[in-house]
Order: sequence, then C-alpha cells, then structure tokens
Amino acid sequence: MDNVLVKYIKEPKPVNPVLIEGLPGVGNVGKLAADHLIDETGAEKIAEIYSKHFPPQVVVEDNGVIKQVNNELYYLKKPESIILAGDYQGLTPEGQYELADVVLSIAEKFAVKKIFTLGGYGLGRMIKRHRVLGAATNEELVKEMKKYGVVFPKGEPGSGIIGASGLLLGMGMLRGMDGVCLMGETSGYFVDPKAARAVLEILTRILGIKIDFSKLDEKAAAIERIALRMKEMEKQEIKRKREDLGYIG
Repeated sequence: MDNVLVKYIKEPKPVNPVLIEGLPGVGNVGKLAADHLIDETGAEKIAEIYSKHFPPQVVVEDNGVIKQVNNELYYLKKPESIILAGDYQGLTPEGQYELADVVLSIAEKFAVKKIFTLGGYGLGRMIKRHRVLGAATNEELVKEMKKYGVVFPKGEPGSGIIGASGLLLGMGMLRGMDGVCLMGETSGYFVDPKAARAVLEILTRILGIKIDFSKLDEKAAAIERIALRMKEMEKQEIKRKREDLGYIG
C-alpha cells in the first residue's frame, strides 16, 4: 500500500468550488460540523483517502460490518464545495504534511481557490457562549470575516493552529489559495455540538445556504445531561469522602 491511496468514486467538474475541511480535533468541533453539513445538504461522496499515516485499525459499524479508517471527500452542488471529512488525522508530523499535500493536489485538480477549515479552540473551562475565532491568509479576508461575527483576538490562538486545519491553509497559501480557519470556542472536555453549531452558523451564512440544526441541538442536550450527571457524581463522591473523614480522630 502506498503512503496515501486515493480511491475515486466519482469525478465531478465543479466551477470555482471551495474546499471545506472538518476532521477530528479539539471537542470534535470540525468533525461534527462537517458531518452535519454533509448530512443536511445531501452532499455526494466522490473519493476515499486511505493512508499508512492513520491508526492501524478498522471501525466496526452498528451492523457489525467493518470499515477501514479513512478520510472522505464529498461534493456539494450548491454552492459548489468539496468537503473533507473523516475518522482521523495523520498520526505524525510527516503524515500530516503528506496528507495535506495530497488533499491540496486534489483541490487544485478541482480548481479550488478558497479553503475553509473548521475546528475547536479549547479554553480548558466550561463556557456558555461559544464565540468563533478566526485566522485567515490575508487582511482582506480578516475584514470580510469580521462582518460575519468572526472574532480575531490578539495573541489567540497563542500556540498557532496545529494539524490539518492549519496546514491546509499554510500549504494552500503557497499554492495561491486563500483560506480561513473558523474555530469554535469549547471547553475541550467533551465532544461539543454547540461549538460546532456556532461554526456552522457562520459558515452557512458565508456560503449563503440554510440547514436544519435540530440534530446538533439534540446531541448538545445529550452531552449536557452527561455533564450534569458527572457533576452530581463528583459532588456525591466529595460528600462521601467528607463523611468518611468524620470518623477519623
């Protein structure tokens, strides 16, 4: 097997499409957003990407059938978009670079001129309001994104953008592609559908499309129930320890 194997299912001929990336990362924000966008728009799968740079495993589906871990490309007709989704990112820096290079070569093949990468920005604390932070390849795009409510705080993200969301922009810029990264603020403790929704609300406004968010809202409610149960269990454990200490002395 080659380091990266691309298996085409269909090869559309889009005109000036954008590339949208949403792979697993902090809070799984990008993956949730991309998967929801694909489901709600009916985007069509056009290619599968397999690689030695992914974990050595298969995924077992609900029906008991296995699937080799991969990334997938989907085609959305209106507005014309190529969406990158998948199970994992590359495990090593070398793998990240090689996978990004392959994706960008495919993007060039489809005449992509603009890239949107989606991800999460971990704050390490619980939050109620999910802002969307941005980073772009030029100042004109920064000004444009601010009109949609994207914020660009000085010094954030302080450590830069790691992984596919950053590399696709940086390496894409070297190929003459413009790009924007949209990062939903998240605690980083849980999978975060609320942050994914915040990112998608802005992306869909930029693209000029409307989608239903009810399934993301259902996932968010389920995560909140789990978080509340964990808090309650933590309180009970603290109470038990205090009661145990009462017997000492």
